[in-house]
Amino acid sequence: MSIHADQSALPATAGEGVRPRHVAIIMDGNGRWAAARGLPRGEGHRRGVEAVRETVRAALDLNIGYLTLFSFSSENWSRPQTEVDFLFGLFRLYIRRDVADLHARGVRISVIGERQGLPADILRQIQESEALTRANRNLELIFAFNYGSRDEITRAVRAIARQVREGTLDPAAVGEVTITQHLDTSAFPDPDLVIRTSGEFRLSNFLLWQSAYAELVFLPILWPDFGKEALERAIEEFGTRSRRYGGVQARGRA
Repeated sequence: MSIHADQSALPATAGEGVRPRHVAIIMDGNGRWAAARGLPRGEGHRRGVEAVRETVRAALDLNIGYLTLFSFSSENWSRPQTEVDFLFGLFRLYIRRDVADLHARGVRISVIGERQGLPADILRQIQESEALTRANRNLELIFAFNYGSRDEITRAVRAIARQVREGTLDPAAVGEVTITQHLDTSAFPDPDLVIRTSGEFRLSNFLLWQSAYAELVFLPILWPDFGKEALERAIEEFGTRSRRYGGVQARGRA
């Protein structure tokens, strides 16, 4: 299956037996998972990485084309420096250990978010992983790293404003398509299904523009306990929804 289908096509329409083409997940609850077991927060984050591995395998098994994981928010910099350093270390380790296996499975890796200010070695790992897996087509695995949706939209608007100032873009031509083309996610379809774990009911500055018509599923389980069964449960819930995109009747693909 080619994951780079016509981006103008409507997102997947929910219905019995229909799977979302693009699933995005807010991975929440690592710290609470650890605290409930009397373990340090770091152990929760380590177990969260195992949940990432299981979820990627499940996405491949379920023939999902795109999987976006909210792995480090631009607001996470406000956490204690020791925890930030630990999270960065886990990301380094994941990339170093898992990229070869992901590449062998036909997974293409992409990273969205602000890259300016990232440690040089992490930036190099990101670039090398993206380059190595660029031709893969079985699954597009997108990490939202140092990502915040408001920051993303702000950067997009600044880029558009520069083009208007330079005379290369007519302000009258600026519309939704123009903004979408300047977002970090311009190469990907909008998510059909957004999942959040831990029982919280908010998007927390994640894919705000792109999730305008996504189905939202909030699960009470903490992220380290997430796996194929939970993903299938969310997809089953997606299948019960009627997606009308502002109209009266549910719409299929264009």
